[in-house]
Amino acid sequence: MEQRTLGRTGREISVVGLGTWQLGADWGDVSEDDALAVLEASAEAGVTFFDTADVYGDGRSEQVIGRFLQTHEGITVATKMGRRLDQVPENYSLDNFRAWTDRSRRNLGVDTLDLVQLHCPPSATVDADATYDALDTLVAEGAIAAYGLSVETVDQALSAIARPGVASIQIILNAFRLKPLDAVLPAAQEAGVGIIVRVPLASGLLSGKYDESTTFAADDHRTYNRDGSAFDVGETFAGVDFETGVRAARKFSALIDEVGPTGLSPAEVALAWAWQQPGVSTVIPGARNAGQARANAAAGDADPLPQELLDGVRRIYDEHFRAAVHGRW
Repeated sequence: MEQRTLGRTGREISVVGLGTWQLGADWGDVSEDDALAVLEASAEAGVTFFDTADVYGDGRSEQVIGRFLQTHEGITVATKMGRRLDQVPENYSLDNFRAWTDRSRRNLGVDTLDLVQLHCPPSATVDADATYDALDTLVAEGAIAAYGLSVETVDQALSAIARPGVASIQIILNAFRLKPLDAVLPAAQEAGVGIIVRVPLASGLLSGKYDESTTFAADDHRTYNRDGSAFDVGETFAGVDFETGVRAARKFSALIDEVGPTGLSPAEVALAWAWQQPGVSTVIPGARNAGQARANAAAGDADPLPQELLDGVRRIYDEHFRAAVHGRW
């Protein structure tokens, strides 16, 4: 699988990584054995980047990864912090940063965290000098090797990219959410900041496996967060209306049948579309079992997608989503 430098971290990582939200909570039950199998299958398939957070299963995701790291080398782990307390700027303090990173270091079993990202903080926190002073202090103290931000909006991304210590930005980007292509990716390239793409399959919509009658478990965020009552609705189906997304996913699958590439599933094409965008360092699809992990990793070997497909993605977006989502995030 192709490796790329993750921005200012200087680390080489796989273009398809692994998001481990599913291994903690919020996607239905996943056993520890299944979680470890997902990590193993991903690593065997060439994945060298795992993304987690201290709130995924209240630390369960980090702990499972920590056990995996005891017998595996060559994996870069990015975790996130900031959502253990209310999302108000005053909670983003150096004391809290120290407490959160100490907990993550214990969970992961490491002295220094490879990359810590603020977990979708308020815009005031993204813009504040004190935020970066505190993060720089953690680097100087050796608790973290590098830091970045996971953001909701393009404006937040551009604000963070302008900071000289920011190594990476994590943002939602997929065939149903194109806005980051306009300004964020070019700005990140120019600044040498890495881009980590989350929700690359629009919570599974782009797999083409759902229809209007598809349901999910009660403890799956695709059930309980469709209205954004638990967290930003953009994290669930990338913020698009489910039935509209199903219809657009059918067109996406039909587009692949028409112009190629052959031999790849819609999900693999969607992942390849994301990592092949200029400026992207890696994409982080989740997986609930080893088979999904291997299929996701296979997308990292995809040849360049045809221009006809890239143009078709734009048409689908313009027809179904631009008016509803482009101005929102």
